[in-house]
Amino acid sequence: MPDNRIHRNARTLFDRGSWAETARITQILRRETVGGALLLTATVLALVWANSPWSASYDALGEYTLGSDRLGLHLDLSLATWAADGLLAIFFFVVGLELKREFVAGDLRDPRRAALPIAAAIGGMVVPALVFVAFTWNAGDGAVRGWAIPTATDIAFAVAVLAVISTHLPAALRTFLLTLAVVDDLLAVTVIAVFYTEDINFGALGLALVPIGLFAVCVQRRLRAWWILLPLAFLAWALVHESGVHATVAGVLLGFTVPVLRSASAGGPDAGPGLAEHFEHRIRPLSAGFAVPVFAFFAAGVTVGGVQGLTSALQDPIAMGIVAGLVVGKAVGIFATTALLATITKATLDAALRWIDVFGIALLAGIGFTVSLLIGDLAYGLGSERDEHVKIGVITGSVVSAMLAAILLSLRNRHYRDVCAEEARDDDHDGMPDVYQRH
Repeated sequence: MPDNRIHRNARTLFDRGSWAETARITQILRRETVGGALLLTATVLALVWANSPWSASYDALGEYTLGSDRLGLHLDLSLATWAADGLLAIFFFVVGLELKREFVAGDLRDPRRAALPIAAAIGGMVVPALVFVAFTWNAGDGAVRGWAIPTATDIAFAVAVLAVISTHLPAALRTFLLTLAVVDDLLAVTVIAVFYTEDINFGALGLALVPIGLFAVCVQRRLRAWWILLPLAFLAWALVHESGVHATVAGVLLGFTVPVLRSASAGGPDAGPGLAEHFEHRIRPLSAGFAVPVFAFFAAGVTVGGVQGLTSALQDPIAMGIVAGLVVGKAVGIFATTALLATITKATLDAALRWIDVFGIALLAGIGFTVSLLIGDLAYGLGSERDEHVKIGVITGSVVSAMLAAILLSLRNRHYRDVCAEEARDDDHDGMPDVYQRH
């Protein structure tokens, strides 16, 4: 079977990967576009309600308690907490699936291709953190605790911005953006587990390994029975929640247990897509269409207090650090790391792209929302004054990053259109663009 990749210089950044991987990334981004639209709708609704005469009912809804503390698991939680701890675990389960697929079966199983998004994600995490610390170092009273807030990228919002400006973003940059965001999410979960976990109940954490292990055994045997897997997943989540480690970590761990490659010897359902792809196809719509928008609805509702209140909140060093971290730190961190990697490896940019295109993607990665709000809750406490300033900072920084990225990418759209037309040509009508068949 011929190799369908283009044989390019191994030291070329953002060259095209395989057609199978490009098609998969394109499909994922289409779904994330819908999720981004729902996320935006939920955010606007929360902001309008929280700043309306009926704001008290919004607060009451988020504080409404649901659940039970029977069996010692303390699951009598407010709706806002259920959204942050429970629904986001679904989101991070999909993140775990996606990350494993990228490194097991995707183009990023090649260490040379994986190095760029991983390095960029690290740079896009370190620099915003340093920017935030610079703003809050002398603010006192634990202000620096929120250093990780501006380090996250919200892929759903970023893709929604791309859809709105109708850019013909080249496949290599779209893949880079998605992979960067997925690695970013993994780093964020690691930060949450390590730096935002104070008291650990090792007994509950040890018990959580039992349902996680049973879940792993079931999925390795290609078991798809929801009435077995869902109870195991919920028990694992509940025990991780009880342990003091943020419950979203359970979602990532469960995602990592799912096999990516289909069974080579089995027939029947296993002759089709691997189990990770099957789960992702089923659960991603639930994550993007329900879990994340509902979390945003409960997390984004902040009382601004008019122009004066907004101005006052943005004068808080915490809010200023978040805005600067998202807008400046993210762009500088990702772009500088990419340029540094190119210099060290003596790599050249793909002929179809320019460095200004990379900077546009770096700006777009400054849209931090879902995970940023979650870390803000963990850093300063849900409902605190600082938590309110975090929300204003995250929303402001994300909007500014989106606007700057949209302006820059729109200016480059004509060039993107020409590149996209070349990538889409299929003169032999075999369903695969010709550019992926040339040698």
